[in-house]
Amino acid sequence: FPFPPLLIDELFSDCRKMLSSGICTSTVQLPGKVALVTGANTGIGKETAKELAQRGARVYLACRDVQKGELVAREIQTVTGNEQVLVRKLDLSDTKSIRAFAEGFLTEEKHLHILINNAGVMMCPYSKTADGFEMHIGVNHLGHFLLTHLLLEKLKESAPSRIVNVSSLAHHLGRIHFHNLQGEKFYNASLAYCHSKLANILFTKELARRLKGSGVTAYSVHPGTVQSELVRHSSFMRCMWWLFSFCIKTPQQGAQTSLYCALTEGLEILNGKHFSDCHVAWVSAQARNETIARRLWDVSCDLLGLPMD
Repeated sequence: FPFPPLLIDELFSDCRKMLSSGICTSTVQLPGKVALVTGANTGIGKETAKELAQRGARVYLACRDVQKGELVAREIQTVTGNEQVLVRKLDLSDTKSIRAFAEGFLTEEKHLHILINNAGVMMCPYSKTADGFEMHIGVNHLGHFLLTHLLLEKLKESAPSRIVNVSSLAHHLGRIHFHNLQGEKFYNASLAYCHSKLANILFTKELARRLKGSGVTAYSVHPGTVQSELVRHSSFMRCMWWLFSFCIKTPQQGAQTSLYCALTEGLEILNGKHFSDCHVAWVSAQARNETIARRLWDVSCDLLGLPMD
């Protein structure tokens, strides 16, 4: 089974790197800017939102659990002194919720400068979203694909603006099986996660290609191995996290690459690239395949009932 060896290698790699690299050193301030972070009620998303608020942005926490989100918003407001931290309900496993969120946001806000697609699920038992999509591909890829599509005109109107998609080193084990995209013919929870993280990178690359000249740029990131709630579905992974706790990143450390891609000046020339520890990172051969990226885009549009062009 290929996932644990890759994870172990990643753990030791992160352990070596985390004390010497992977820090966002940008001093950019964000007064008057609007940022949106999905899954911002916990982990990396929470720390990302906190830092954006600290720099003066108006920050939206897009969360499935609104009550938990409100507690986090108050915490961020207290720590940063920024009262412009807002919570809105977003369930990425339900396209009706995504559309309702987008409609509300577009009515409420005139601008959107930073979109960080951070939320995700990992190693779930086989299950489907409200729309019948396999949970990993449905939440991690299709949910964010639809959200980004619905907010894209606002991002263009607010340019220069940026989109950051949180992926993973696990994408190296991913494959896009178009004949089994929903996992109905065969399913493995670990590999389903890997497939969805590959989809994040392919989406980012195709999105960047389509956005050339618009003033909107897109980046994908590997945050590292981070202590978070993502492993809640796997007792094995929780055990691994405990065994290797000495070299697992904190959520604050895990947020650094997302912040780097959202804030660093002059990064536009690296539009569509994948980052790890605040540096451009190598991706798998499949993640570089433009044909697969374009086909995945078209298939995603078809599944979501969106125009392909």
